[in-house]
Amino acid sequence: MEPGGARASAPQAGSCGPGGRPSALGQAFSRVLSRLSGQESRRGPAGSAALRDLGALLDATEWERLCDGGGAAAGGGPALLGAVAEALRSHAAPAAEPDGRGDESPAVAERAAAVGLLLMKLLRKAEAAKPSWALPAWRTALRPLAGPVYLFAATHRLEQPWTGPSSREAAGEVLASLLRVTECGSVAGFLRGESEDEPGSFPVILGLLQPDLDKESWKNNPATKHVFSWTLQQVTRPWLNQHLEKILPPSLLISDDYQTENKVLGVQCLHHIVLNVPAADLLQYNRAQVLYHALFNHLYLPEHGLIQAVLLCLLDLFPVLEKALQWQGGAARPTTHCEEVLQLVLTHMEPEHRILLRRTYARNLPAFVKRLGILTVRHMKRLERVILGYLEVYDGPEEEARLKILETLKLLMQYTWPRISCRLVVLLKALLKLICDVARDPNLTPEPVKNALLEEATGCLLVLDHCSQGQVQGLLARVLQSCEDKKVVDCLRKVQLSEGAPLQRDVGSVSLS
Repeated sequence: MEPGGARASAPQAGSCGPGGRPSALGQAFSRVLSRLSGQESRRGPAGSAALRDLGALLDATEWERLCDGGGAAAGGGPALLGAVAEALRSHAAPAAEPDGRGDESPAVAERAAAVGLLLMKLLRKAEAAKPSWALPAWRTALRPLAGPVYLFAATHRLEQPWTGPSSREAAGEVLASLLRVTECGSVAGFLRGESEDEPGSFPVILGLLQPDLDKESWKNNPATKHVFSWTLQQVTRPWLNQHLEKILPPSLLISDDYQTENKVLGVQCLHHIVLNVPAADLLQYNRAQVLYHALFNHLYLPEHGLIQAVLLCLLDLFPVLEKALQWQGGAARPTTHCEEVLQLVLTHMEPEHRILLRRTYARNLPAFVKRLGILTVRHMKRLERVILGYLEVYDGPEEEARLKILETLKLLMQYTWPRISCRLVVLLKALLKLICDVARDPNLTPEPVKNALLEEATGCLLVLDHCSQGQVQGLLARVLQSCEDKKVVDCLRKVQLSEGAPLQRDVGSVSLS
């Protein structure tokens, strides 16, 4: 059978009657799709009846006749397949509720499970017909179907308020069947294309999502943001940068929402763009500066999840922003974007009392010190205040904040060792107090965490001793004579028996990049 052929015993699906009217088959599909798209079909038995009728039509129609199209009413050719798939996807989509979170009714999951069965029926027809088609013609016929089918699967594949076990299972089966039919080994391969001469479906997916991703409509379907985010993160370099104009505005739009959940999702999209788009493309048209200011403004919101996402994104954006900065010598080094963010972070850290935010700030502080290197000397006083303040406060059983602060202190001393000797007494007192408090802690902290704290504090003492040219060992000798706590004595003896720790003395090689 030739591609696009049909049985002689049945009227052609794409043929038109007298006066150019669509065929009986085209009219039948048009009526069913019209019923399926009506508002009443989303609730009550009307939708189930329309799905049953559509299923009966699909059972009675071969793939070749579907690819012929349903006449003028359906657009002709493979457009009928796209119209059927799009109508099914829209029928299964969750509706936005007043709070913007989507319809949590089990009816949505039930509709999705039923729609999944019909989409599987279409994909099985496509797979069965493939051997009788020339490959280019078969791919052309499949293309309008693939986009809506993928969007359905992406909408219902994960646990969300609008999904249930049956709809998630149906979505998983539909996605697996789509990849099998299109001969793609993964979702990423489906989106970007499995070979250089085969275009991927990412532009098609973005085109289908585009009407739902503008300022007025992106909240109409609560699944749109999740589908866009997940789809975006499947495409990496070098394929992503050619779509930058279409993916950057929606990512900024989602990140600028008033709901923290949406802000975090948008920032994650921006982070993926920063990681997978070349610096030259981000610097063009001042895009990197736009990203920086959008992210910087989020740092004023006291939401630990958002702060974590923003700081991770900024740390990867700094090399792009500072790529063109070169210190020529003579004049003072320019203030970098990294320094601006560190100043704001330290401002927020000093008075912060909420444990989750303290941990978030402390978790990212070592990366800033590594990034700035010798330039952290500009922020020594504020860093010292923050470090001393955080070392005094118990941080819960995991002691994440104090462990990260100790890591920060060690890095700070290694990079700025010429300025450490004048702070010897203050830092030594803080470290000894911490070691004594942890060693005498009866039950609050688990033993492995205590050991980690003592080990990190001892490492800081070793670096401090090296920075002060052995003064710490002399001061500790008197402490050892009067100390009776075995754990404290063991830590101090490690310092006494050590020759110190290496320092970052190659300060001349530290650059802004």
